[in-house]
Amino acid sequence: MTTTLAGRTAVITGGARGIGLTLARALAAEGVNIALLDLLDTVEESAKTVANEYGVATHGLQVDVTDRAAVAEAFGTVREAIGLPTVLVTAAGIEINGDSVDVTAEQWRKVIDVNLGGTFFAAQAFGAGLLHAGMPGSAILIASMSGHIVNVPQWAASYNASKAGVIHLGKSLAVEWAGAGIRVNSISPGYVLTDLTQAILDKEPALHDEWVALIPQGRMAAPADLSGLVTFLASDASAYLTAQDIVIDGGYTAL
Repeated sequence: MTTTLAGRTAVITGGARGIGLTLARALAAEGVNIALLDLLDTVEESAKTVANEYGVATHGLQVDVTDRAAVAEAFGTVREAIGLPTVLVTAAGIEINGDSVDVTAEQWRKVIDVNLGGTFFAAQAFGAGLLHAGMPGSAILIASMSGHIVNVPQWAASYNASKAGVIHLGKSLAVEWAGAGIRVNSISPGYVLTDLTQAILDKEPALHDEWVALIPQGRMAAPADLSGLVTFLASDASAYLTAQDIVIDGGYTAL
């Protein structure tokens, strides 16, 4: 069994920055060709940067992951440009905090549509391509420890519910596609210092110290703390690992 990733193609949603871009770099360092999908208009430049840094083929596409047809079209474009994707990382996500009694229908739908719907549409297009080609692959869905616990002191029922949905979506797809050799797992990070998290802390600076006080390792994660786990799940070294959610949170959920 080979564990090398060199020459494979990966799609990373939410890949223009943050966790998505960091994980794209980790895979590129292993010789994986990289396609970045993101709503941000900087996604093409991010893809070019990865190509220059690691010498792999890359492609950047501005895509709304809540648009099923656009996502399916993007996967077709990637296949023609740099090869059939056999690795998927779904890092696109948003969070809207607030008291549940004040959450609007628009806010609720936006979080669920991006975090859960967008993850499903990317996985759907990924799985369809592999099933059609008769190829195995590995999908890695970025969930959250918030899919297991309720974060405090901020309230984010929509985010928590969406990430719990991502975890069970991963298990559901893993069982459905197991016979085809398509593995699906999810990763549930704890607090990671990303642009999204920093935007929350900019509004409520006191949250940082409150969060860190609850983390046994005494720090928030950096996006790179997820890299080793993602490369392992993407490779054949984890060939018998599927339908699992792996929490990586510095010990937060153990308390």
